[in-house]
Amino acid sequence: MALAVILLSGASFCSGCRRHKVLLSSLGPLLSNSKLYSSYRRPGAEPEKKLFWQNADFSFRKSIDHLKTQLSLLKKETQDYLKGPGGNPLSQHLLEQTRVLWQFRSQEDLNKWVISSDVEIGGKSKVYIKLGRNNQAALLYGTLNTEVPRDGETKYSGYCSMRSRPEVGSFNRKKYYDWSNFNSLYLRVRGDGRPWMVNIYTDPYFSHQKDDLYSYFMFTRGGPYWEEITIPFSKFFLSSRGRVQDNQHPVWLDKAKFRTLGFTIGDKVDGPFQLEIDFIGLLNDRAHKEKFAYEAYDKN
Repeated sequence: MALAVILLSGASFCSGCRRHKVLLSSLGPLLSNSKLYSSYRRPGAEPEKKLFWQNADFSFRKSIDHLKTQLSLLKKETQDYLKGPGGNPLSQHLLEQTRVLWQFRSQEDLNKWVISSDVEIGGKSKVYIKLGRNNQAALLYGTLNTEVPRDGETKYSGYCSMRSRPEVGSFNRKKYYDWSNFNSLYLRVRGDGRPWMVNIYTDPYFSHQKDDLYSYFMFTRGGPYWEEITIPFSKFFLSSRGRVQDNQHPVWLDKAKFRTLGFTIGDKVDGPFQLEIDFIGLLNDRAHKEKFAYEAYDKN
């Protein structure tokens, strides 16, 4: 009789373990550190199996400090919203002709940007960023290498990029830029004569739009002199995964879409490159009347 009780209790324990495993397998996608859109993983690399809460720090004191920080951010956002658009009075917002978005004078300014290269897919390009001479600009430099990784899947390689970090509001809410009062991007740069792509990243409504971005070319002269470049927003064209789309439309500059700005070099020329950026701003050029530079097709 005692042996029968032991066997029954063992069976119930095993069934409980099986139920526990089934529950973990069903809740795994919810507990994992998954994003809204799956991030790129190098071919042949193992997926991340560690759950997000395994590295979490459940400290009560840190939680209180974090709550205080978020409440102070929320208070500042509320005050700016009541004051006017962008924290400025409405009259000043309507008459605003220029606005400096990013300037590079300290390490804190550099920390607002992220650099990446084809190393993420097994390439050999290298990119670095630091403050320029007298801490008056950001110096983006490195080496471009178009050698394709031997993984059997990647066909093209050789790019480096620099991208601004997305703005985050209180309680990790997404923040969007409102550029509807301007019609051009204004930059002061000094390059080495190589062409760059200026990219505007938006927040998509649907998952199949996660790779959409608006781009336009930026040609640098090279030499010792700075140049001021104006790029109208009407010139930006829509592309997805490196392919220009047939259905074109102007970039939406209101705060419902725009999130980050970036620069990419990928001119298929091996060798060193460098780009100095003094500041990035906006311009309301009233002499520019063009709405959209490309032909728009009607859908049948």
